[in-house]
Amino acid sequence: MTTFQPLENHQIETITKMMQDFYAIDNYPIDIAVSKKLFQEFISDEKLGKAWLIYSDEELVGYVILTYVFSFEYKGRIAFLDELYIKETYRGKGIGKQTIDFIKEQASNQNVKLIYLEVENHNQNAQKLYLANDFEVHNRKLLKHKLS
Repeated sequence: MTTFQPLENHQIETITKMMQDFYAIDNYPIDIAVSKKLFQEFISDEKLGKAWLIYSDEELVGYVILTYVFSFEYKGRIAFLDELYIKETYRGKGIGKQTIDFIKEQASNQNVKLIYLEVENHNQNAQKLYLANDFEVHNRKLLKHKLS
């Protein structure tokens, strides 16, 4: 059975260790001290979003983060599924689908109009998961501009 526990301050060390494993998959840089500070800020303000630890049969198997944005185009609050990480040994067991279902329910409860996410081109398993759960390839190009 998969369950989801809202992230609390005393669990920040735990989630940042998993985040480090997640980022290592694609060689993303991570500053653990900065991530810990960001989590403290994030979980202290529910307007920013929510983070949950994912458990399977009471074993910690991953985490998921949903952040909020306001959109005039979509007439209200939208969400960005910022991160979904499941430990490698637990992948392919239906936990990803259960997590997507949970996120959709949580977003609906928060009156979210749309959920965005991004996925690496090489991550075919994640793409299959999202497409099988009613996500669509967006016909726009995601661009970024990094501010200092």
